[in-house]
Amino acid sequence: MSQDQVIPFKGDFIGNRWIHTDKADEEWAVQSPANLKDTVIEMSARFDHVEQAVQAARKAYLPWAHLGLEKRKAYLLRLKEMFIAKGGELAEILSRETGKPLWETKTEVGAVTGKIDITLNHSVKQIAEEEIKDALPGISGFTRHKPRGVMAVIGPFNFPAHLPNGHIIPALIAGNTIVFKPSDKTPVAGQWMAECYEKAEFPAGVFNMVQGRVETGKRLVMHDQVDGVLFTGSYEVGLKIKQDTLTHHWKLLALEMG
Repeated sequence: MSQDQVIPFKGDFIGNRWIHTDKADEEWAVQSPANLKDTVIEMSARFDHVEQAVQAARKAYLPWAHLGLEKRKAYLLRLKEMFIAKGGELAEILSRETGKPLWETKTEVGAVTGKIDITLNHSVKQIAEEEIKDALPGISGFTRHKPRGVMAVIGPFNFPAHLPNGHIIPALIAGNTIVFKPSDKTPVAGQWMAECYEKAEFPAGVFNMVQGRVETGKRLVMHDQVDGVLFTGSYEVGLKIKQDTLTHHWKLLALEMG
């Protein structure tokens, strides 16, 4: 990848389609922290794409949840193949977007792929059905875990592939669907992830990705059809999400704040 090449912006990934922002609500450019003369990508966003993405995820939710664990595993294993095949490209993207040396970004690529193995080989055991014999005299009890619904994943800039992926993979295997908003400082990593889901041929609407800045993130976390918010970022933003969703009693919050 040429360091002076501006990466083409593909738009938002909604319902397995790339939707470009013809009439943008906001625009910005991303420069590499390692070389401020290096424009990595020129971005734009449409606020109404949040609504489209949430509705696509909502429509896909029940079919994905009812698909069953083994079939969901098969999709994630295909995704792992895409991560491996495109891993070198991601390392270069991360190096430009974050300003990190290439040797370090290659470790993040390994973590992205490794998350699938860890989740399928170890974490799935945590949501397996369990029988509790003699929960009452002569009566067995059972613990069963059910998916929550549409998960909004808000990614950070410091590990823009690994950290959101750490939310997305477990949520997907458990039967939830995703609307992912990458950091506006590292949008190409999010675009790369969406390309991998596209190539892995996930069912339409299971994974969606919208680009944007503060307003896009606010609209996503406050949407009443979102069932959970999985956030990694600053204390200030995490606190604001908590305040904004205080009356959203149905909404699961996982706030990993620096």
